[in-house]
Amino acid sequence: MLENLAEKIQGALRKLGGRGRLTEGDVKEALREVRLALLEADVNFKVVKDFIEKVRQAAVGQEVLSSLTPAQQVVKVVHEQLTALLGGGTSRLTFASEPPTVFILVGLQGAGKTTTAAKLANFLAKQGRRPLLVAADIYRPAAIKQLEVLGAKLKIPVFSQGELNPVLIARAAVEKARREGFDTVVIDTAGRLHIDDEMMGELARIKAEVRPQETILVVDAMTGQDAVTAASAFHQQIGLDGVILTKLDGDARGGAALSVRAVTGVPIKFIGTGEGIEALEVFHPDRLAARILGMGDVLSLIEKAQETLNAETARKLEQKLRREEFTLEDFRTQLREVRKLGPLDQLLSYLPGWSQMKKLSAMEVDEKELVRVEAIINSMTPEERAHPEIIDASRKRRIARGSGTTVQDVNRLLKQFTDMKKLLKQLGRAGKPGKAPFAFGPFTR
Repeated sequence: MLENLAEKIQGALRKLGGRGRLTEGDVKEALREVRLALLEADVNFKVVKDFIEKVRQAAVGQEVLSSLTPAQQVVKVVHEQLTALLGGGTSRLTFASEPPTVFILVGLQGAGKTTTAAKLANFLAKQGRRPLLVAADIYRPAAIKQLEVLGAKLKIPVFSQGELNPVLIARAAVEKARREGFDTVVIDTAGRLHIDDEMMGELARIKAEVRPQETILVVDAMTGQDAVTAASAFHQQIGLDGVILTKLDGDARGGAALSVRAVTGVPIKFIGTGEGIEALEVFHPDRLAARILGMGDVLSLIEKAQETLNAETARKLEQKLRREEFTLEDFRTQLREVRKLGPLDQLLSYLPGWSQMKKLSAMEVDEKELVRVEAIINSMTPEERAHPEIIDASRKRRIARGSGTTVQDVNRLLKQFTDMKKLLKQLGRAGKPGKAPFAFGPFTR
């Protein structure tokens, strides 16, 4: 996420770290590089100018330059200003005092609006709400079918009336929600390739009919300043309450994320971080600012784990760890749980300093390695998974053939597993009574 921008900003600020004392000239040179990085990331020129000036004023103060760690103080100033640029505090969804609460998703065609509608409904369902998805995009071929397929996958009802007038569809959906006890309604509206009077007129009529709690714009972060232009136009013509940035995990240069709030005044509510139906995160300005500066985002990683991983599986694993009964079967279960969280490279990006570590070591995260490990374990018998010490040379050859790997791969896995069990045992002895001594992977105590 915003990897190129993050690398350049971190590189500029890292140069300050090697100096015991800083001068205004040192800060000015670093900020010049930060300015270029922001402009290359397609951040609005005026936004960049204002941002750099605010950082400069705060960073060249006597308190910063005369401190014992001036470089760290400058990074702190940049983090604070980045957080403010991105919106300051987290902007949450608001709900009507009397259900149903209606959310309308609007945007241009191709931004991922239909998928985002399903992701948002899934998010609401996980919050304990009972959402109803509404297929009001009658113009794009297969839009209704796409939403119905996604709804079926999530077990969330989808309301549609074919190619009836979208205003009537929206009204009927809200009436159904009120009648059948759905407390939230998520309406997927039609987009166009460009903004036009017809689209805006239809959206205005839908808003007037159902009076939504929030109108949320879905924009593709990869379109850079075009996304900001679209946000400004939608806000001026129909009024927006929030923005969802999609495809922020791709080759997005970052301009949209860093410009949209400053230019439009409309808060970013969520960001899309992948194609999976779970890949929608509440937007936390301070956390994204920290990631851009290489500080990591462990809080989001913990929240992601808590939302995705199976609590009962974690509890059983904890008990096995206490009894020192952790087997290859458990290892496979844990591996599958970790893979639910998303691509490994994406997970590691939440950790402080990961981008720099990856760059310095030329480290590549091989997602296929996880597949190979699981294939090896799958090729074992239940007895071998429970008692790997019985795996002799002939068994290793059979396992390697069955998993499409080599005997060396099997040996490596068995050695790693043995070493891990020894570590678990040592940590278990050092653990405090009444608490799980250690948990492999994302489960920590």
